[in-house]
Amino acid sequence: MVEQNVLLREALGAGLRHARTEQHRTLREISTAARVSLGYLSEVERGQKEASSELLAAICDALDMELADLLIDAGTALRAEAAAQMPPVVMAAPRPAHSDRLAAA
Repeated sequence: MVEQNVLLREALGAGLRHARTEQHRTLREISTAARVSLGYLSEVERGQKEASSELLAAICDALDMELADLLIDAGTALRAEAAAQMPPVVMAAPRPAHSDRLAAA
């Protein structure tokens, strides 16, 4: 089974949706304030569209949040996802030093 990494657009969309729903606001409210179509905003939130930096800034402004905070949160989510997908590291037992092997002989 091939594991799929979370894409940046998905992490950004999830962060925007989380911020909007935490504020109990509708897609229509944010799309109007950000001057973006409701359908496009929905696609951005679902991670289906790559939003430009200008559009992300407008959406963040409509949500009264900093673009930098959205980017930091998305980066944190991506890092956590990558760490969760890494195989466990198995450490080999340390080998005795050369002088320890000679003393045992």
